[in-house]
Amino acid sequence: MTAATGLPVVLLHALPLSSAMWQAQAAALRARGHTVLAPDQRGFGATPLGTEPPSLDAVADDLAALLDAHDLPTVALAGCSMGGYAAMAFLRRHPHRVRALALFATRAAADSPEAAGERHRFAELVLDDTLRDQVVRRTTPLLLGATTRARRPDLVDEVTAMARAAAPEAVAWAQRAIAARPDSLDLLRGTDVPALVVTGAEDELVAEKEALAMADALPRGRLVTLPATGHLQPVEAPQAVTDLLTALLDDAATADRNR
Repeated sequence: MTAATGLPVVLLHALPLSSAMWQAQAAALRARGHTVLAPDQRGFGATPLGTEPPSLDAVADDLAALLDAHDLPTVALAGCSMGGYAAMAFLRRHPHRVRALALFATRAAADSPEAAGERHRFAELVLDDTLRDQVVRRTTPLLLGATTRARRPDLVDEVTAMARAAAPEAVAWAQRAIAARPDSLDLLRGTDVPALVVTGAEDELVAEKEALAMADALPRGRLVTLPATGHLQPVEAPQAVTDLLTALLDDAATADRNR
């Protein structure tokens, strides 16, 4: 496989951001000859929320329709945080369309009742006009690692601005959809494609042991921990993430040639 005919790539964004979080990786991969789709998920960016009840299955089927519209039968799939949950939902519903998988800052385990309850409470708070700004200011910096917060106040401001721009109805819908997701460890055990699990050494939302469990479950998975990064590795360490995705795509191309 040459760069000109490289495996198409889909990049799925984190909550409450948009596809803009992947701009560095999208540009670099396109420069290598890959078709790159970085869609805004339901309710984010230019994509309407629609009227369906909260479900990651709806997000997965949205992606399948997008791939059909671009005549892309199979892709390499990468997702960060919420994007990782959406990627696993897509893998569950459309397993034969995924030829490589990258999961950033996400977990395969379902939410505990307590964690699901916290998501539902967050959804209610973000819909409250009197509390929303306070909630965003308090929680958004936690998406970034301590090193990023200390050294890159400009990035903290940028991410906070993106969070404030997100439609509260979309954030609430997404939180409820994520809270209802099933456990995906068995799904990963049956996913025999080149796979990468990435965690930030300073991620305060997903523990490294959860990332390790995913990497161990994937037959061809490997775990990478990025130093001095938190939950948003694509924006905190853009070049490192680009390099990891490039290596994964090269692995997928080698696997195709060997077959």
